[in-house]
Amino acid sequence: MTTRPPIALCIAGTDPSGGAGIHADLKTFTARGVLGTTAITALVAQNTHGVSRVYGIDDDFVSDQLDSVLNDMPVDATKSGMLGSRSLVELVVARAAQGQLGFYTVDPVMVATSGHRLLEVDAVTAVRDHLLPVSDLITPNLPEAALLIGDDEPVAKNPQEMLVQARQLVHRGPRAVLLKGGHAIEGDVADVLVTAEGTVTEFTHPRVETPNTHGTGCTLSAAITAEVAVLKRARAVDDVSSDLLHEAVDNALNYLARALKSAANWQVSFDPKGAHGPVDHQVDIVRR
Repeated sequence: MTTRPPIALCIAGTDPSGGAGIHADLKTFTARGVLGTTAITALVAQNTHGVSRVYGIDDDFVSDQLDSVLNDMPVDATKSGMLGSRSLVELVVARAAQGQLGFYTVDPVMVATSGHRLLEVDAVTAVRDHLLPVSDLITPNLPEAALLIGDDEPVAKNPQEMLVQARQLVHRGPRAVLLKGGHAIEGDVADVLVTAEGTVTEFTHPRVETPNTHGTGCTLSAAITAEVAVLKRARAVDDVSSDLLHEAVDNALNYLARALKSAANWQVSFDPKGAHGPVDHQVDIVRR
């Protein structure tokens, strides 16, 4: 009798320093027990000090990469990260609308921590109007959530304001929103999960004091996607209930908390001043 592992797909850009993007996603997929597949949208020159250059991949080649995976393998869950252009957003929207991506998580990557813009201005509208309605979950941070609501929307400052904005985003079409509170200045980190069914859950974790936060958004969205894929396969279900999603998010947040804590004192850059190193994606894997 044949069997197969859970399969997850990542549609995103690269990170040669290994902390974010496709590189972080594949490590996270492995750590969470899924077979990881990819479609690369951009080659990004970046490291712990920021992004220096982005080389976009032609849409037709991104489409060919997707065909290579989706025409050959059953994908349980997909996440997208960096989708730099309007045309690329529309390409992925079409694949999601065709039901090819399984459970679909959108990490709405717009601006790098260094300030380098990763999404063209005219693509923001496409994300708001077309990508959100085909997503099962979106995972914006506080600035991204505000931008998705409107150009002049203020950034939420507390869990109450986060809940209001998460509900506004749910009304734009995604089945669920996980609004991440890591950009808040101080105190415990609060993340708010709101579903289209009306369920609301606030997750809190102690804030880990560390400069090594590069790729945390990529890692969390990849971990949630992997957890959904694992749970779907284990329970032999196609539909992701609110309870299953809650469990996947909780597992992923706990994994990220462990990864942050494990790498809190790492120094991986020759020049630590201003550097933001990676989290420890291998925290649960025994090193030899």
